[in-house]
Amino acid sequence: MQFNKILFAILFLTFFNTKAQENQFISKIFEYNPAPGQFINTAFGFPYSAQTIIGGIRGGVTLGAFGGYIVVGFDNPVENNPDNPYGIDFTVFGNAWENSKEPAAVYVMKDENNNGLPDDTWYLLAGADYWFDTSVKNYEITYYNPGGNIAKNVYWDDNNGNTGVIPANEYHTQPYYPLHDSFPDIPENSYTLRGIKIIDRLDTSNISFITSGNYPFGFADNMKRNINYSGWEPDNPYTKTIEGTGGDAFDISWAVDSNGDYIELDKINFIKIQTAVNKVAGWLGELSSEVTGIVDVNPDAELTGESKLLVIQPVSKKIKQGKQIQLQAFVFLYGKLQKNENIIWKSSDNTVIEIDNNGLLTAKTAGSCSIIAYREQYPQIKDSIEIKVIVPDKVNIQGVDENIIIYPNPVSDKLFIKGVENNTKFVVFDITGKVVNSGILQNNYVSTNNLPEGMYVIKIFIKEKVIQKKFIVNP
Repeated sequence: MQFNKILFAILFLTFFNTKAQENQFISKIFEYNPAPGQFINTAFGFPYSAQTIIGGIRGGVTLGAFGGYIVVGFDNPVENNPDNPYGIDFTVFGNAWENSKEPAAVYVMKDENNNGLPDDTWYLLAGADYWFDTSVKNYEITYYNPGGNIAKNVYWDDNNGNTGVIPANEYHTQPYYPLHDSFPDIPENSYTLRGIKIIDRLDTSNISFITSGNYPFGFADNMKRNINYSGWEPDNPYTKTIEGTGGDAFDISWAVDSNGDYIELDKINFIKIQTAVNKVAGWLGELSSEVTGIVDVNPDAELTGESKLLVIQPVSKKIKQGKQIQLQAFVFLYGKLQKNENIIWKSSDNTVIEIDNNGLLTAKTAGSCSIIAYREQYPQIKDSIEIKVIVPDKVNIQGVDENIIIYPNPVSDKLFIKGVENNTKFVVFDITGKVVNSGILQNNYVSTNNLPEGMYVIKIFIKEKVIQKKFIVNP
């Protein structure tokens, strides 16, 4: 987020020259392949930026939007040692702060062919969100270079038929697409990135204070560093409090193959960290993961703590009255999924929300309540979420939306609307939710001449119905 990025910049500039080479820290950058973003082609998004995370935890490099990644290695292998505190093998430090999380997936590789290069098989360290249906395991996104030497929106499409933009903003005026002179291996016109995409946990209800909640475990740039702790003992990822050094702790035993099956690795030599969300946080810009350093954990069998965890899938904090949602919850032991667990679901107020034994939630009346899930035999292993039920806006009836067509899209000066009469009310919003145009439709089009390049939403009011359409302005 913008304020936290400024703090990140201060830390980066303050500790830029920290280069102490120690075996406990990473010693080499093998690849830095960022996605477009507002900090790419700046002091935090050039190849030399990646070098600053070698030998300590006070460097700083941004990975850009979804799919951007970095590949690093150590002088010595990182052992999967059960005597490590909580079973944790290494900690990744990022730029996470309170209410600001920009999660990255973490992959590991063992040097099977002993050639010192990351050219064997990558395995994902499966965090809690990996197991939810809201995650996309094989997500692909293609970014298109808008060209020029100033900030412009970077357009993208994905393998699910979606399109969007990494929006340019007034704070960063350099190009957001990686420059060819600095990144010769990234194609100049477009490139595709692949990985796991997880759902964001943004709260945009207050547009001036957008927040992003915590992920339970298994993703980097999620937990802040404990600056008051001087040792190297890792955080216990199975509790909600920050212990030890903070940061994001990882166990090599979480590794899964492409089928989602756990595999056994006695050690790893390489780590890949990759931005795992595709989301724009309004005026704050795209969510983009950062890395400040990685540390190998030393054995300490005496340092133990909670090892069991129950996690409810992320869900919107506001649900419309009458809506049904199938919730999921999973139990983990030392971060590994426990199958065939019997989970009990409860609502704190059945008049607001009902939930059955299988986790099917029904929003009944306006109000707020808690949803609680716990293990049947061990009720102390539990999780809860707070949900507010709201009365929905008046929406279009079945079939009406299909009769409303907007064109061209992208549009330059006139957005035509087919299927509605003149004198129909409309409102246009930008990606922050700000109203940028409104009025009564005349001549079946809305002028977009004065709108900056970017993505917008138009709401069309037809009697008691509201039709909503997205469009892109590309002058």
